[in-house]
Amino acid sequence: MDKSHLERKVGFFIGLGLVLLAGMLIYFSKGASLFHGTYLLKLHATNVGGLKEQSFVQLAGVNVGNVHQIKLDPSGTNVTIELQIYKQFPIYHDARFVIEEAGFLGDHYISVIPTTNNPPVLADGADVLCESPFNLQEVARSAAGFVERLDETAKKIDASVSDLRAQVLNAAVLANFGNTITNLRLVTEQALTTVQDIHNLVGTNRDQVNLVVSNIVFFSAQLNQMGCTASNLLATNGVNLTAATKNIADLTVSAQQLLKDIQAGQGLAGALVQNNQTTTNIQLLAENLSLVSSNLNRFGLWHILWSHPSAATPNAVKPAAASPR
Repeated sequence: MDKSHLERKVGFFIGLGLVLLAGMLIYFSKGASLFHGTYLLKLHATNVGGLKEQSFVQLAGVNVGNVHQIKLDPSGTNVTIELQIYKQFPIYHDARFVIEEAGFLGDHYISVIPTTNNPPVLADGADVLCESPFNLQEVARSAAGFVERLDETAKKIDASVSDLRAQVLNAAVLANFGNTITNLRLVTEQALTTVQDIHNLVGTNRDQVNLVVSNIVFFSAQLNQMGCTASNLLATNGVNLTAATKNIADLTVSAQQLLKDIQAGQGLAGALVQNNQTTTNIQLLAENLSLVSSNLNRFGLWHILWSHPSAATPNAVKPAAASPR
């Protein structure tokens, strides 16, 4: 075997070993396998944290692909993450994509969390939203601000307690509060005494109280019976009461009409009232009756009947005026 032929064989085996070594490195590394078909997914997130290219993509804890490329959008507010997913692992559109961390300080990776697996399946080149990773530094800054606010709140509470002690819990207020408690105790004792007196009064006059209650009950029964009687009376004499009420109304109307006739001088009563001569005679009759009663009081009935005409006469009776014809 010549030397050149041996060198070709050695070179061939060395090249084959390098190819096998490169294949093994690619297969066991975080890159996509050359022996698996893949499809592309584009994730959009506001922050990728410590995520790097060639990081794992896990579906329910199983490696299903890797991060192919991470690009910052021109606006600078979003990041586009391109994933290469093995074709034998379909991902449904309702799955959640989250950037998580392996351990407390481990590498970041994409976690795909399935939900109900409702169709359709994400196609090649589909755009999906991704949740930003947990930012420990941001939480620490927020916690620091929260601690500062707690410290300020504690200072304000301490100042409020100091003011409360100075304004409310001073000696004068406590003394007034003690007096109030004492007065309340006295009022309570007096109330208990009053209640006991009432109890004793009711106990000593139990028979009288029972009698009063019995009388009230009896009176209530009588009132009830009277009400029933009145109701029955109204029910049985409703027609008569209606007729009586109508007669009273008619009598009122007649009286009003009679007064109107008298005022107008119509009828016998109106003529007597409106006749001046009759009015004068009635006045003279009233005066004569007054004189007669006065003479009876002064001289008596016997003296008036048998006295001499020439003697002193009592008050003369006025003659009535002649009625006009």
